[in-house]
Amino acid sequence: MPPRAGHSRVKALDYDDDDVYSDDDYLDEGDGDGMTDEDKEQLRLGTINVKSALGPSISIPDTEIQEALWHYYFDVAKAASYLKNKLAPKPVAQTKKQKPISRFDLAAASTSGPSPDDIVLNAQAKGTKPKKGTSKHATGDKATNDVTNSVSALSVEEAPRVKSKNLDVLKEFEKSDMKRMANFVVIGHVDHGKSTLMGRLLYDLKVIDQRSVDKLRKEAETIGKSSFALAWVMDQTSEERSRGVTVDIATNYFETEKTKFTILDAPGHRDFIPNMIAGASQADFAVLVIDAGINSFESGLKGQTKEHAMLVRSMGVQRLVVAVNKMDTVQWSKERFDEISQQMTAFLVSASFAAKNLTFIPCAGLTGDNIIRPPPANTFPDDWYTGPTLIEALDASEPAKRALTLPLRLTVSDVFRGGIMHPLSISGRLDAGSLQVGDTVLAMPAGEPATIKGIESESESVDWAVAGQIVTLHLADIDPVHLRLGDIICTPANPIQNIKRFTAKILAFEDVFPMSIDVFRGRMNAPAKVVRLLSTLNKASGAVEKKKPRIVAPGALAKVVVELEREMPLEVGTRVVLRAGGDTVAAGLLESVE
Repeated sequence: MPPRAGHSRVKALDYDDDDVYSDDDYLDEGDGDGMTDEDKEQLRLGTINVKSALGPSISIPDTEIQEALWHYYFDVAKAASYLKNKLAPKPVAQTKKQKPISRFDLAAASTSGPSPDDIVLNAQAKGTKPKKGTSKHATGDKATNDVTNSVSALSVEEAPRVKSKNLDVLKEFEKSDMKRMANFVVIGHVDHGKSTLMGRLLYDLKVIDQRSVDKLRKEAETIGKSSFALAWVMDQTSEERSRGVTVDIATNYFETEKTKFTILDAPGHRDFIPNMIAGASQADFAVLVIDAGINSFESGLKGQTKEHAMLVRSMGVQRLVVAVNKMDTVQWSKERFDEISQQMTAFLVSASFAAKNLTFIPCAGLTGDNIIRPPPANTFPDDWYTGPTLIEALDASEPAKRALTLPLRLTVSDVFRGGIMHPLSISGRLDAGSLQVGDTVLAMPAGEPATIKGIESESESVDWAVAGQIVTLHLADIDPVHLRLGDIICTPANPIQNIKRFTAKILAFEDVFPMSIDVFRGRMNAPAKVVRLLSTLNKASGAVEKKKPRIVAPGALAKVVVELEREMPLEVGTRVVLRAGGDTVAAGLLESVE
């Protein structure tokens, strides 16, 4: 059996060394054969189904069947077809050379009739069975005929193609009276309590039950990290739990009377900034978590607090809810809250956030105070805070307008095996347009078509989806080698183009000059170079201030030309991030492509 291909993660798919993503991002841990119980169950069921498809006359070892199932990602029809073709006799080329005597010929030589191979070939050439009256020597014995006929007649029906209902998705959406949806990314410096805050939110809303939390608390206590139990609601991998930090985007759902929310919990550690960028690219607004503790806020400003805020703004996020967390550690001090609010407001306004789009909420993730319920009486000395709870502030955030009428664009955030019925599935946010079951879509940059067999939204099967939703698509008619994290799903009629050169308007975080960089669009990235600085721009008016500058200083707005080492699917209006040496040097918007 081949090594574990990875459960519900693309990390395990076998790619070439020159792929876009670093191999280090896809390391997987496992013992023995590395197979999960679900993998083994899928192989067991698949083996039974393949044997049924082949019929009782064909005997194949279970190990060969399982190898075929694994290769074809548990697709029973394809595995059976492969085994059928493997068993089918191959035509023998006519040559002048004497054919070496095989062991099959030697075995057949003991009889006066032709070999089983000859019988099969003759039957195929004539397209008919041997005529009645033919001697036993001409046709072989009855057992040979049975095997020949069984192999010749063997066929495996391909799974029927999914038919589209040809729905008018926009009309279906209008009459569905669907509750409004909003996706928000949780950002902030490492250890400021992002995962714990979101775990408490889900626990208090009863999205997770007491039994689950008790189990997590017990597991956390065994490794001396009892306070991490709520964070583990979001941080579910062994690496995240052992290190005590979020590594990848964690997704969860909850809803209020007004809104269905998707939480995208982003990593705070600087080593995982690319994953944070991926989360920001799917968000309608952001929750910035700040530790109110003495020195913690200040160290965060020197760390990822500012970088995260600038990145989400550069990715198009306009609304920011600032959760001033761990207020219980400073005795709910009004002075500390005001100090943090004033400093962050000054910075965020300078980073192009509008003051009216900023909301500051004092809260305590570990105790749950002011998250979904106001804190106990006398928590705030002199009742200095009378504003909303965190959940009320989230509910007051207007989600971004849906790009319903634009061409389909879906950014792939995960690729995984969905099971025997769905051997290949992807998930991601619908950035624009709509889709439905039965649609043919195009995966870029590979340019490979696929058919949508099924759609899931919030773990429920649906017939269609529209811009703004985060969905799972079950695909057919495409090899998984053509799908990677960050790919764009579009329509064959209006595809996004692969490009190697573009002009962008950027906001510089560090000095920018003709230099080597990495260009990030969500999870997708490629090495590139800033080949030309066209001009610096006035932040207020956008007018050109200086042509052909030698360098763009931090905080300046500029127009630059970027050349990619390999093609990426990009178009005008796409937001990108430029990084070099592990640091974010700029973020910007594509203005033209070449």
